[in-house]
Amino acid sequence: MKVINMSVGLLGANSYIIYHDVTGEAAVIDPGGDGKRIISEISSKQLKVKYILLTHGHFDHIDAVGLLKEKTGAKVAIHREDASALGDSYRNLSFSIGIESIQPQADIILEHGDNIVIGDLVLSIIHTPGHSPGSISIICKELVFTGDTLFKGSIGRTDLPGGDLEQILTSIKERLLTLDDDTIVYPGHGPKTTIGVEKLTNQFLRGLI
Repeated sequence: MKVINMSVGLLGANSYIIYHDVTGEAAVIDPGGDGKRIISEISSKQLKVKYILLTHGHFDHIDAVGLLKEKTGAKVAIHREDASALGDSYRNLSFSIGIESIQPQADIILEHGDNIVIGDLVLSIIHTPGHSPGSISIICKELVFTGDTLFKGSIGRTDLPGGDLEQILTSIKERLLTLDDDTIVYPGHGPKTTIGVEKLTNQFLRGLI
């Protein structure tokens, strides 16, 4: 398994390309902008993108979905609680910065416990609401992609529409901190970390462990 991390869009969200290094099958997580750059990277590696996986429906994580789907034919997948945000600039918050990000509707509606397969890689979907009602994290082997739920030294905002502080802390406690300490965390913004490091150093998690 290979992972490519690209900082994209107006807010520098992390977009990840995960691919099987033998078959070349791939998934793109959170193409939040700079679609041409993402496509160029896919083309340079001759990857076959099967899925576009969205950790939630905010514009800075979805803004290149349409272009990427058009160029790759990949299926768009998002949790049911955030699915309507793809076509709603108020729900995806793009209206707040004076743009209208309208993306294609989902091909796949995700639920907690679903699995997405690329090559022989299994990507497990866990529902981690709090930043948004349909926020998910994605586990693959010793990695977890946490979107805007858990960051290095911080957690996702809960002051936006649909946010809930108690809910995000419960999601982190019950569905992320239960992972092995060596699990590498690839967040929606900023540098990667590990579950063990966050248990020790993340001030927002005090009292959860």
